Amino acid sequence: MLIKAENISVVRNNKEILKNIDLTINPRDFITILGPNGAGKSMLLKCLLEFFSPDKGKIIKSDDLKVSYTPQDFVIDKSIPITSMDFIMLNKNIKKDEINNISKEFNISEILNKQLSHLSGGELQKILITRSLIDNPNLLILDEPTQNLDVSGQLSFYKFLDKIYAEREISILMVSHDLHMVISTTKKVICLSNHICCSGEPSSITKDPEFINLFGHDFADMMSLYKHDLKHNHEGRESV
Repeated sequence: MLIKAENISVVRNNKEILKNIDLTINPRDFITILGPNGAGKSMLLKCLLEFFSPDKGKIIKSDDLKVSYTPQDFVIDKSIPITSMDFIMLNKNIKKDEINNISKEFNISEILNKQLSHLSGGELQKILITRSLIDNPNLLILDEPTQNLDVSGQLSFYKFLDKIYAEREISILMVSHDLHMVISTTKKVICLSNHICCSGEPSSITKDPEFINLFGHDFADMMSLYKHDLKHNHEGRESV
């Protein structure tokens, strides 16, 4: 176990944001949290990161837990001239060789010398995650990492994330709206609507009545078919 939420609840303005949430993240987990707007997804992450204390319940952490977090919104001051390399090195006691090695590992060396303000949304996400990996975390937490990306950018990002998970001893917890991508990459899906409606492997979650109630029959059927088709593509695809 890396981190665990035990029966946590959060109430704001007499509204229950989170209700009786139990969640355990173990080594080598890849968990994606899905749910509608206002479901409490970001609040759950804040509680796990101890940015916010729940009104009830507790967070238990392993002694060797080392978390890196990529927030939902990262605003760049375009008036500050700074390259991706310089940004990664901010407040880091590391050498350029270390950054070059990890950048080669994930095929992003070509954007290290680009100005941070000139990066595309997908490139920026890759730089943010590369910076977080320098510390060798055992848990990577991502809040809506592809919310501003087009379909092509989403595909590139999820391949990048898949490569990180495959090649590193790391667990990933992600909040996402990209159900079609989630079905093909993640190991476990949690559907949240202030409480945990359902959870399980992607292969079974689309058949769960609570998933169908949350996202609709048509969408659940489409995801089941998409998952089946993507499985064949996934088995033969090249690494990024």
